[in-house]
Amino acid sequence: MATVKKTTAKKTTAAAKTVATKANVPTVSKKTVAAKKPVSKTAKNTTRKKVSAPQPVKMRSFRVSPNNPSFTTFKITRQTLYWIIIVGFIIAMQLWIIAMQIETSDFIENQLTELNNQ
Repeated sequence: MATVKKTTAKKTTAAAKTVATKANVPTVSKKTVAAKKPVSKTAKNTTRKKVSAPQPVKMRSFRVSPNNPSFTTFKITRQTLYWIIIVGFIIAMQLWIIAMQIETSDFIENQLTELNNQ
């Protein structure tokens, strides 16, 4: 494919500096007789890099997510609250079981002493 060489028109008078119409039709000077070829204007290609803030890592299922905090940091989270509730429930159940065992052993001991006294 052959490329067309672009020509630039020289404007010598103030009359040649008239404003082009909305359809970008080239203007014709009053002194010139021949019609001019339309001159295509090239727009400057400005490239700008779009700067965006880094997006946080989203949780995806069945993927290993990065563990950002170090091991020695202490922060109360939901998981900490859940573990406190679970451990508290386990301790309460163990104390209840121990109390029931003590009551049962006392009851059995009292029954044995009554049988031996008769």
